[in-house]
Amino acid sequence: MTGSPLVVPFPKPPQEVRRALEQLRLAEEAGLEPTGLPLLDRPWDPASCSPFVRQQLWPWLDDVAAWLNHTYAWQTTQAIPSCWARHPHLVQEVAVLACLRITAAAALTPHGLEEWHRYALPTFHARMSDRLGTGCPPGRHTDWPARSRAADYDSQKATEARRALFDGDLRRTPAAGSEPEPTDSGIGRP
Repeated sequence: MTGSPLVVPFPKPPQEVRRALEQLRLAEEAGLEPTGLPLLDRPWDPASCSPFVRQQLWPWLDDVAAWLNHTYAWQTTQAIPSCWARHPHLVQEVAVLACLRITAAAALTPHGLEEWHRYALPTFHARMSDRLGTGCPPGRHTDWPARSRAADYDSQKATEARRALFDGDLRRTPAAGSEPEPTDSGIGRP
């Protein structure tokens, strides 16, 4: 009898990712405040990780994306495109989904995995489908459709216009503890 195995195990996180997750688990068990632990790598947030951890994180997340496609992507809208790493939202989402799956699988009861299947995975698929739309067919990456709006937002003219609005608002806002000035609408009057 030939063919695929009935189940394929979830990709095992590499050593440095496991170490980071274990350090965070120990910090949580010790009741340490997250604000006091800014230097700990958080694999679900790749930007927070050192280059050393990211070096192992990227291939693992790629394996996770492949595992998700082979295990859960029956419909094309559920398939993670091969260019997923060129989509910042997918990089973030795959990292969170992978870490949630590791945490759920490590539980002593099935409830965590049931919640992962019920909430995390379907909402990941829905957000991915919503954000990608029909973009990125196999073998062809579609560039960011909102690039022109982002460029406009980042332009000097738009930035200065927003800052002028913010500054204007601050000039009209009464100082803390002072009475608001009366308006024609009667709001703020005794």
